[in-house]
Amino acid sequence: MSTTRPWPQAAPLATARLYLEPLRVSHAGEAAAVFDDVRLHRWTGGRPRTREELEATYRRRSVGCSPDGRRGWLNWMLRRRSDQRLLGTVQATLSRTGPSATVAELAWVIATDHQRHGYAREAATGVVAWLRARGIVELRAHIHPCHDASQAVARALGLRPTDVVADGEVLWRAVVG
Repeated sequence: MSTTRPWPQAAPLATARLYLEPLRVSHAGEAAAVFDDVRLHRWTGGRPRTREELEATYRRRSVGCSPDGRRGWLNWMLRRRSDQRLLGTVQATLSRTGPSATVAELAWVIATDHQRHGYAREAATGVVAWLRARGIVELRAHIHPCHDASQAVARALGLRPTDVVADGEVLWRAVVG
C-alpha cells in the first residue's frame, strides 16, 4: 500500500481579467490556431504543434501526473473574461523533495498577439496563490537569459535568478514555505 499523497488536480481559477481553465484534450483545435507562430519558440526552441500533436500532448498532460506518478502536472488554458478568447497557458510541474515538501516548476506562454498586456503575470500570480494554498514550498522557473518578459514575470512572482544554468536557461527560484 502506497502512502504517497495524491497530486492536486487543476481547478478552474479566475483573476480580474482572466479565466484559467484546466487543460482538456478539446482545447487542442483552438490552441493549434492560437499558438501557430514560430515567434513563440524563439526562447524555448521547437516549433508550432499541429492539432493532432497537441491532442496527443494534452491527452498525456490532462491525466494530472507523469506515468510513474513521480511528478504532478497542472495545466491551465487562459481566456480573457471580456470575450472568452484563448490567450495562453500556465503550467506547474510538481515534484516532492521530502515527505511534506513540494516544489512547483512554472512555465507560461502568451500568444504573440496578446503579449505586453500583463496576462502572463496575472495568470501566473493566480496560479502561485492557488499553489501556496496547497502547501507548495518552493517555486522554480527556467528562463532564457535574454527573455526579458519572462524574467519580469518571474520577478513579480518573487523568484530570483540563481547561478544554475541548464540547456541555456537560468534557474529562477523562490522559497515560499
